[in-house]
Amino acid sequence: MTRPIVDPELAPYLDEPKQLPSGSLGKDARLRLRFERRDERSILAVMERKAPLLVQRAIYCDEGMPALPWVFIITNSGGILQGDRYQIRIEAAPGSFGHVTTQAATKIHEMDANYAAQTQEIVLEAGSYLEYLPDPVIPFRHARFLNRTRITIDSTATLLYAETLMAGRKYYRAGESYEFDLFSSAVHAERPDGTALFTEKFVVEPAQSSPRDLGVMGEFDVFGNVVLLTPKVHADRILAQIEPTFDRSAHCADGASRLPNDAGLIYKVLGPESGVVRARIRAFWTLVREEVTKYPVPSEFPWR
Repeated sequence: MTRPIVDPELAPYLDEPKQLPSGSLGKDARLRLRFERRDERSILAVMERKAPLLVQRAIYCDEGMPALPWVFIITNSGGILQGDRYQIRIEAAPGSFGHVTTQAATKIHEMDANYAAQTQEIVLEAGSYLEYLPDPVIPFRHARFLNRTRITIDSTATLLYAETLMAGRKYYRAGESYEFDLFSSAVHAERPDGTALFTEKFVVEPAQSSPRDLGVMGEFDVFGNVVLLTPKVHADRILAQIEPTFDRSAHCADGASRLPNDAGLIYKVLGPESGVVRARIRAFWTLVREEVTKYPVPSEFPWR
């Protein structure tokens, strides 16, 4: 029986690896996190994990918001390999809050068969607040990666979700820039009753259409895509503080616009290096946290 193709861009990459079959033991990672409110603080109430995705414990390292638990997603595989299938589910119970990030950049290793895929389910209940800010994704030469994120969010909750894509291993040997085969990412958001808010999908296939083209990435090597789902009153105040910019001295461009159905904002930034894009995302994060929670973003940790 022929395997059904859900996403047409995967059609060339359905062959099985000669090593372990796709999604087999060691290649079927799962992670479930649930934040719950306990008096004045939030806790990581549920943590279920299946290697190579790991989480050790929540830590309270945020000087700006001391009751906020930080959770670092860890992988013991050294990166994502061909045939890997990752599943992540993050839940925020009523009134809870949390910050989720990764231990380091996510490396998508070189592939000669099949592809790697990650599905994410994010559920925010009434009055909850979640920051999901992973480090950048670095696709190696001939990497094929599919990322699908489904968000269910109450109208009173706030989610700050970021995705940062690098062109490749820019400083590896002679440099790898847009030499991966496929990067496909989609985000869909809806209310708990199933009412759709928005769907965004972008597919990057450098061999089919060069990202260096005018109006795509051009001279830039790093793309930051940030989604803010929040009540309209917050979105209005945040948007009023953002001016679209094209900074030639820093070789950086950024700007924000509204999402449909009063869902919130989408913020995009382009830069030559990950540090430039991280700084712009951090500035946007600062606006969001101060507006929604009235707490500041902490000083950047020396090791990050």
